[in-house]
Amino acid sequence: MTADSVSPLPRSSAPREAPAAVTAMVRLIRDSWAKSEPYIAEISQFFYGMLFTLAPTTRDFFPINMEIQRGRLVRALVHIVQMVDRPDDLAPFLQQLGRDHRKFGVVPRHYEAVGTALLASLKNHLGREWTPEVERAWAEAFTIAARAMQDAAAADQNPPSWQATVVEHRRLTWDLALVRLLPDQPVPYHPGQYVSVEVPQRPRLWRYLSPANAPREDGGIEFHVRAIDGGWVSRAIVSHTQPGDVWRLGPPLGRMTVDRERSRGVLMVAGGTGVAPLRSILDHLALWGENPKTRLFYGGPSREDLYDLEELRALAAINPWLTITPVVERGGDVPGFEQGTLAEAVTRYGAWPEHDILVSGSPAMIRATVSRMLVAGSALDQIQYDPFTID
Repeated sequence: MTADSVSPLPRSSAPREAPAAVTAMVRLIRDSWAKSEPYIAEISQFFYGMLFTLAPTTRDFFPINMEIQRGRLVRALVHIVQMVDRPDDLAPFLQQLGRDHRKFGVVPRHYEAVGTALLASLKNHLGREWTPEVERAWAEAFTIAARAMQDAAAADQNPPSWQATVVEHRRLTWDLALVRLLPDQPVPYHPGQYVSVEVPQRPRLWRYLSPANAPREDGGIEFHVRAIDGGWVSRAIVSHTQPGDVWRLGPPLGRMTVDRERSRGVLMVAGGTGVAPLRSILDHLALWGENPKTRLFYGGPSREDLYDLEELRALAAINPWLTITPVVERGGDVPGFEQGTLAEAVTRYGAWPEHDILVSGSPAMIRATVSRMLVAGSALDQIQYDPFTID
């Protein structure tokens, strides 16, 4: 089990009502976790000690410097078991996660060790609050999640991971790089999906990146990477990647997409390098002459942050179904630019009824934009986003 937590997508249809027993189980889990969360540092330390004792080979799944991990894995596990009463959201997420974990060589006994270590850690810190009913709730929820992941992993016929060679590394700005790779065999991703990557400069530190292009015949993939403050992987990619470096890529994840035959209109909202997965979708749509009317709001703090604007405008110039609206938060009036945050700019136009809405960017930008759109009247089932963590 890895440390990076990926929140499931919002509901795309009416959810099934959870049975009363499942609802009661989740209530016990959430109540007990609320009492445990203030001690996440101690719980995490106990968890890893127990895990590496029960299954020593799992130590190789994690970076040498375990301080980087902190409470990520424990929080991710808790997030998963708290969602067992939302099967429509959780099942696709767990299936993708199970396939993704094949890259580590995870086998069933590892899941058992993770579950045992998690329950032992919570029991150690909850004391008398760890009743037989609470223990049963955690055990059943974890078993449900682990079984879904294992079943998906067993059914996957693709390789556990792909090797890809860097063929180009180009600095677009001081903190932003374009990286092109050629995998040893094509990665079967769909436009809009993302993959986990491991770079030679930071072994065992997997991070999520979105291809900025639709799949190509030669399998080539382009990533746009911005160095994040304190980001071990992103800073290494921007500053130290060289042609010839060999990366590892995990299985494709995410469900953000456009159905060009059914959609009546598409709204895309991209902040910074969050434009990459939307650009991949646009790259794919450009294969056809007719598509749903699509409007992309592309924003950032200043004009310099819209590094891909000219490429997007060139794409719109030859595809009349596409409109690009740049947005800047500061810098005064710029002809042709909207002013303000992306959330403000998009909601000036109302609720965007009968549109498929795709939002991509930093977790903070996604939260702000989705929240404001819901207040403006957009329906939750209109909106798609993949709120994966970054560095």
